Amino acid sequence: MSDLHWVLTDVSRRLWRENFAVGVSPETKLAGSDQWSVQKFTLRGGVSDGVDVVEVNNGRFSVSLLPTRGMGLWRGTCDGLEVGWRSPVQFPVHPAFVNAHDRGGIGWLSGFNEWLCRCGLDSNGPPTAEGTLHGRIANIPANYVDVSISTAGAGTITVSGVVDETTMFGACLRLKTTLRTTAGSNQITVIDEITNLAGTERDLELLYHTNVGGPFLEAGSRFVAPVKTVAPRDAAAVPGVDRYQQYAGPVTGYAEQVYYFDLAADKNGRTQTMLVNAAGNHGLSLAYNTRQLPCFALWKNTQALADGYCTGLEPATNFPNRKDFERQQGRVIRLPPGGTHTAAMDLAVHSTAASVQTVEQEIAALQAGHSAQVFSQPRPEWSPV
Repeated sequence: MSDLHWVLTDVSRRLWRENFAVGVSPETKLAGSDQWSVQKFTLRGGVSDGVDVVEVNNGRFSVSLLPTRGMGLWRGTCDGLEVGWRSPVQFPVHPAFVNAHDRGGIGWLSGFNEWLCRCGLDSNGPPTAEGTLHGRIANIPANYVDVSISTAGAGTITVSGVVDETTMFGACLRLKTTLRTTAGSNQITVIDEITNLAGTERDLELLYHTNVGGPFLEAGSRFVAPVKTVAPRDAAAVPGVDRYQQYAGPVTGYAEQVYYFDLAADKNGRTQTMLVNAAGNHGLSLAYNTRQLPCFALWKNTQALADGYCTGLEPATNFPNRKDFERQQGRVIRLPPGGTHTAAMDLAVHSTAASVQTVEQEIAALQAGHSAQVFSQPRPEWSPV
C-alpha cells in the first residue's frame, strides 16, 4: 500500500501548476483499472479564458472539475454515456465574466452549464435584498487544490479543494470539498464540509443543482424516488403535479416547473433518487443523507434542446425560496463560530437494465410503509405563495 499526493494550487504558498498529469505507472498501479488518469489544464480564449479544469478518469467514469468555478462538476462520461446537459452557455465561464447583479439579480445564469453546481453558501434562492440568484459559491475560485492516490484495495483517486466565501461584515464560510472515486467504479462521491470562519453565528444555505440531459432525459423518462410528500412550488407547477414523475421530450416555449419533496430514508437517514430513460436501461442515481440535506427540489425544464433541455435533481438544506421565508420556517442553518456542516452525495451511472432495476428495488424498499402524499397546490409552509 502506498499513498501519493500532489498540490495543484495553494495561494498561501504561491503555488500553481498550469499543467499536471498522472496515470498508470509501476508506482501508481491501481488494481481496479489499468486506464485511470488525472490531468489538469487551463482553458484559453473567450469567456473561458483562465478556467482551470481537473479531469479525473477512474478507467470507467471520467469527470471534469472546475476549481475556478467553486469546484463544480462540468461534465462526465461513464460506460460511454454522457453525463451533464447542453446549456446555451456552451463552455465554462470565468467568474470575471459573470455579473451576478445583471438582469435584476439573475446574472448567475450567464455562467450556468455544470452537471453539478452548488448554490449558496450564504443564500441559494431567488434574488432578494439579501443576495442574488443562487448565491456566490459557484463563481468563487478555489484557493487550494490537491490530488491524492491510494493504491490500497482497488485504488482510490481523490481531488480536494478549498473555496472561501468571505466578506467584511457578512458571510465568512469555507467550503472544503472532496471528490473521491474508486478505480473502475461507476460512482463518484462528493463530500463537502462548510465551516464558519467568523467569530459570530452565520447563516448557511446549500443546494446541489444536479443537472441532467440526454441520454438519461428524453420523452418517457421517469423520476424515481421514495416520496413521502410532494407539492408544486408555485402556480406554474400545479398543472403538471399529477405527472411530476414523467418527462416530455423537448417542447418549445415550455415554462419550468418545480416540485418540492419530503423523501423517505432508511434508519440511518440515507435516501436515493434516480432519473431513468424511457427504455429503462440508463439511469443516473443520487444518494445522500436526509439529516444533512433534508429538502429536495425537482426542476423540470424540458424546453427546446437549443434552450437547455434539462432536469435538476436538487438535494438541499432548505427549499430555494426567499431567504427571509426560509428563515421564518426554520430551514436556514445557523453555524456557530468554528462550526461545520457536512454533506455527502454518491452519484452513480447505471448503464444496463439490470443495474437500473437494482436501484429501483432499493428505492422501492425505502418507499415501503410510506404512501406518497401528492398536494395539488403549493404548501404554505414550503412556498411563499
